[in-house]
Amino acid sequence: MATRTSTRSKSKAKNASTFECSECGWQTVKWVGRCPECQSWGTVEEKEQVTARTTAASNLAAPAQAIGDVDASVAEFRATGIGELDRVLGGGLVPGAVILMAGEPGVGKSTLLLQVASAVAQAHPDQPVLYLTGEESAAQVKKRAERIDAMAEGLYLAAESDLGQALGQIDQSSPQLTIMDSVQTLSSAEVEGAAGGVTQIREVTASMIEAAKRRNMTTILVGHVTKDGNIAGPRMLEHLVDVVCQFEGDRHSRLRLLRAVKNRYGPTDDVGCFDLNEGGLTSLADPSGLFVSAMTERVPGTCITITLEGRRPLTAEVQALVAESPASQPRRAVSGLDSSRVSMLLAVLQRRARLATLFKSETYVATVGGVKITEPAADLSIALAVASAALEKPLPNRFLAFGEVGLAGEVRQVPGLQRRLQEAQRLGFTHAIVPRGASTSDIPAGMTVKEIGSLPEAMALLFDGGAAQASSRAGAAQN
Repeated sequence: MATRTSTRSKSKAKNASTFECSECGWQTVKWVGRCPECQSWGTVEEKEQVTARTTAASNLAAPAQAIGDVDASVAEFRATGIGELDRVLGGGLVPGAVILMAGEPGVGKSTLLLQVASAVAQAHPDQPVLYLTGEESAAQVKKRAERIDAMAEGLYLAAESDLGQALGQIDQSSPQLTIMDSVQTLSSAEVEGAAGGVTQIREVTASMIEAAKRRNMTTILVGHVTKDGNIAGPRMLEHLVDVVCQFEGDRHSRLRLLRAVKNRYGPTDDVGCFDLNEGGLTSLADPSGLFVSAMTERVPGTCITITLEGRRPLTAEVQALVAESPASQPRRAVSGLDSSRVSMLLAVLQRRARLATLFKSETYVATVGGVKITEPAADLSIALAVASAALEKPLPNRFLAFGEVGLAGEVRQVPGLQRRLQEAQRLGFTHAIVPRGASTSDIPAGMTVKEIGSLPEAMALLFDGGAAQASSRAGAAQN
């Protein structure tokens, strides 16, 4: 009797309906009014069950090969001519690869890809490049190409919003590179739903991937993002493509950062830096100067640190201002930093470092150049900048600090210490404070490095005795 009941329950579970969100593709076995994945109301709908099974093909178009017989030369990198993009991709574009480029509106995605299309067309004039636009007309794209000097004979433009027409354009021109701007504007007449819906995005992506693999053609798809910064559409979109890139930047800053969130052909721990100007996007091989102020005087409340964006060290400056306030709840404002992290550091300064003046003072902390710092290694520089502003004592010249600060006031080790010190030495810094116990056996020549174990120890070193009089260890070359 128990066996029959179990069999009947399994049969019911097998035939149960499935509900799917039309915005993000989230699935559940029970209807809900609000999707817990994308927080959209009224988008969860019942999905039809498909019980058909695919039969095995009798004739194989491409039989399996021994791995040693596979020709890997067709999947070699091809440089785009844009150094920062090649850095992020791992060496360039791979034939047959499908790349998803996502970013906020106005960040410069279309400008960057138009420059890529022009550079690739000029480097390989015998193979055309196809730029499909679903958001603008061909005339509008040409106007932008003339403005940023991205005109090339082998670059072809087509304004298409129908998937069938877009695939026909690919069959007619046989391009080496196809750029689709954007995947949310393309739709298929053979699939239900409006453009940008889950079903349409699945069909468009699957068709473009099939065309790319069959023709050994590199394909770049432009993707929109939601207000939370996530890629719009089903999560499956990121799984299907080979590379997922995020293009980031502040509207009030010229700096643009390109990251590879997923990369089947290269690393995902590197970042590309671009300068957005009237002539388009320019690669920045050394962007450190953008994040440091040009002031030559020693001013209280400023501290330099070096953050790691992937494997790339970037110099950043933290500025703080502390002023007495008659209000019972003084204001605290943060720009370019994590506000909760700064609040924690202020509490550590009040409790562990005995800076009681912060309790009744307004505190403002910001970064220079609009850069955003999220790495915990910048904790020590933030705390020292606030302490310098509160005590009205400037930090030494050509000095920097990095280390993670804990709630007990201890300073913890950070990764990539040697890389940070080498970048500091290249930029002319001579003094640094690092966490105790870090591997500093190879200190760059000309640098003096002091190891500290806690935030009060660092403050005593800088504001009581001074960094120059403190005992320190110099590099082997200096000795």
